[in-house]
Amino acid sequence: MTMPTIRLMPKAEARAIRHGFPWVYSNELVTDRRTKALAPGALAVLEDSARTPMGVVAVNPQSRIIARMLDRDPEAVIDRDWLAARLRAALAHREALYDAPFYRLVHAEADGLPGVVIDRFGDAAVIQPNAAWAEVLLDDLAAALADVTGVSTIVKNGSGRARGLEGLPEETLVMTGALDGPVPVAMNGATYMADLTGGQKTGLFFDQRDNHAFVQRLVQGRRVLDVFSHVGGFSLAALAGDASQALAVDSSAPALELAGQGAAAMGAGDRFATRKGDAFDVMTALAEEGERFDVVVCDPPAFAPNRQALEAGLRAYERVARLAAPLVAEGGYLGLCSCSHAADLTKFRNASARGIGRGGRRGQIIWTGFAGPDHPQLPQLAESGYLKSLVFRLSE
Repeated sequence: MTMPTIRLMPKAEARAIRHGFPWVYSNELVTDRRTKALAPGALAVLEDSARTPMGVVAVNPQSRIIARMLDRDPEAVIDRDWLAARLRAALAHREALYDAPFYRLVHAEADGLPGVVIDRFGDAAVIQPNAAWAEVLLDDLAAALADVTGVSTIVKNGSGRARGLEGLPEETLVMTGALDGPVPVAMNGATYMADLTGGQKTGLFFDQRDNHAFVQRLVQGRRVLDVFSHVGGFSLAALAGDASQALAVDSSAPALELAGQGAAAMGAGDRFATRKGDAFDVMTALAEEGERFDVVVCDPPAFAPNRQALEAGLRAYERVARLAAPLVAEGGYLGLCSCSHAADLTKFRNASARGIGRGGRRGQIIWTGFAGPDHPQLPQLAESGYLKSLVFRLSE
């Protein structure tokens, strides 16, 4: 089948795309009536302004990212076999990293499947089709996923801000197989309970694995506070590292219930407690109660999901650090995390340091962490390297 062609405007940065940048913005493309009439998710051949073919792209005239590069071969056929080849390459990398099948299998553009996230939970996998082309080819993607990995249960998680930007509806469903409850996930010696249909994102955040492991080295015999804990990310890792006690704070009762189930499954329920509430309010209350912890970790949601929210987001990160710092015992450790790609490492580090100072403390950075290697970064796309994790050792 002959694909339609779309063309870059003369002033568009064709060089960036040739060098690996995966997106074309709507103001860079000639958007005549024919292009505007393309259905969201349609495939086309992208040409530069001189009409030289550059590759096969997925088009969505309803999105600011009007085209996403799929294959730099203009003759490529995007079908189930093509999808399977990308999945096999992604799987080979993860199998080299991990002994057990619990990881991010596909990290969107960085794995050559733009807008697609797939997390694997043993015999189950969750697909987030966050781009229109992936929604159109979802059945083929799921079939290829089953063929390549052998998973029997596949969940579509069609929720989140990214789908809204693509004009896609929210929808979560089990496409194949069945689930009879949360899936236990072993990671860093801890047991996490992942709700694949009702939890945040895909049910568990694999990206913090290496940062959990570092904090785990600091906690033996110590009290740990895990703020914005979700299903117990840092607190359960701390219990696996022989922390004397761990307190998980989150606004979600279901997430804290899953955290409690994980602690019980580890045989550590007697060392684990939860506190439901707004994280800022709870940290304020803990300070008023005179509480101190040897290790405090704060892993909030993305306060700066885009450039427009950057300044407000940096103030929020500073506030987190200001409230958390007084809760750390002398010589203890404070971990601060950001999953906001708009806040780069320098800006996040500066906001954190300001907050620690405003909290009356001084700190030395002993760890700078990022997402694990199952979340590869595409060098040309800053958004693929979103996670930053800092650990400070505090003094008065």
